[in-house]
Amino acid sequence: MKNKTLATWLAFLGAPLGLHRFYLFGLYDRLAWLILVPTALGYWGFERVQEFGVEDHLSWWLFPIFGFTFASCALNAIVYGLMSKEHWNARFNPEQAASDPVGQTSWMTIFAIVLSLIVGASVLLSSIVYSFQRYFEVQIEEAHKISGSD
Repeated sequence: MKNKTLATWLAFLGAPLGLHRFYLFGLYDRLAWLILVPTALGYWGFERVQEFGVEDHLSWWLFPIFGFTFASCALNAIVYGLMSKEHWNARFNPEQAASDPVGQTSWMTIFAIVLSLIVGASVLLSSIVYSFQRYFEVQIEEAHKISGSD
């Protein structure tokens, strides 16, 4: 039986590692393994920022990928948490009755939904802001070079 509260928390906390997908669909879920690719790319972007500083152009693309991956998994947590008990059991526990309490929403589920919304939105907006800020700073620097002013 797949517990909705546990799946919601795994989607929020273990998002970049695909833990929620492994829990719900098993070790052979291709999407769970594919989640690791943008996570690794985002981590590589973070390492590039640490090594080369914020002037590294490749890190502007790589670093936000982690944020987008986390935000999409936070959205999964919200979707899982808001799923009705009947829909949850029909999708993830088809052998159980539709009214089985394993798909019930508890206060822990609501807490995971709220945290997913707050943290997911913050991470998504921070990722977007980081990329655009670095891009526009470089554009301004290049414009100063072209115009000859310092």
